[in-house]
Amino acid sequence: MKILQDAMDFKFEAINEDVPGPKWRRVFDRHWPVYSRWFVREGVRSRPTYSVSLNALRTHMPKLLPTYEAIVETAGGGDLEARFLSMWCPPFYVGGCSQAIVTGAEPSLIRNYDYSPRLLEGTWLASRFNGKRVVAVVDCLWGVLDGINEDGLAVSLAFGGRTAVGQGFGMPIVLRYVLEFANTTAAAVAMLRDIPVHMSYSIAVIDRQGNYATVYVNPDRPAEVVERRVSTNHQHGVEWACYAEITNSVEREAAVEKLLPASASIKDVLSGFHRPPVYQTHYGRDCGTLYTAVYRPLDASVELVWPGSVWRQSCADFQDEVRTIRFNDGDFGLAPTLNGAR
Repeated sequence: MKILQDAMDFKFEAINEDVPGPKWRRVFDRHWPVYSRWFVREGVRSRPTYSVSLNALRTHMPKLLPTYEAIVETAGGGDLEARFLSMWCPPFYVGGCSQAIVTGAEPSLIRNYDYSPRLLEGTWLASRFNGKRVVAVVDCLWGVLDGINEDGLAVSLAFGGRTAVGQGFGMPIVLRYVLEFANTTAAAVAMLRDIPVHMSYSIAVIDRQGNYATVYVNPDRPAEVVERRVSTNHQHGVEWACYAEITNSVEREAAVEKLLPASASIKDVLSGFHRPPVYQTHYGRDCGTLYTAVYRPLDASVELVWPGSVWRQSCADFQDEVRTIRFNDGDFGLAPTLNGAR
């Protein structure tokens, strides 16, 4: 395992592009060499064919097909690119996250994304692929790790802590579908119940009316809506013990639960997300906190937050920008700086 030495500087890039074009193609060119190697790491024949992938999209997310075709064309139209961008049955991969749904006068969704800085794409994309503004931190080039749309619907994902794998989509493309075509928590939940996924995830959802849900999706059992406002990296209980221990999943869950009394404010919850054990700095073990996102459905805005730094954007006002974040392994936290590029 590669251990970070001293510090690693990482660029987060905010891109405003309504439909796939030169900005998105630049992102594709930057990341495709690594993604292509990862996608075929078990052999190219281990991945579904283009026709199988296309049929899966046509069956389960037909309204997304025009966007998918535009993305593939912008990427150059290659067979391997098209198979990868469908996100149908990708390789198994994991990450660690903490999620909290805050209710009350100002509903919000707050999450820490914990992963390796070597593997984070770092693209914050504002788009109108289907006429609706969507702002999301992306994964697999156009999928969604967390995001919000102009209707005030916010979603985020956390790995569910199970080793089960099945025939289904990578979760980021499912959340893309949700943000493109749902406007309420109820509509999002209906989609999450219907679309097959290849791994286990806990999905946090909240809308402008304050309606919320935590949805456990799995490849081997039906999606389940649970009466919970907190999720980390296990579902009803720990099933993958060594993973839960490495990522402090149980400890993080307990700490976040304590942050959510009935009177909890966004400020108080956010403060707790920047303290151990919720905030993690084990970047060399691929489970350090890379960013905190605060989604505010009332005005369809979002902040990416690091200790000492807040980067605010919204569906109504999203600006191209680059920020450089420094990750230090161990207990030294983050020292974010703006590099001045726009």
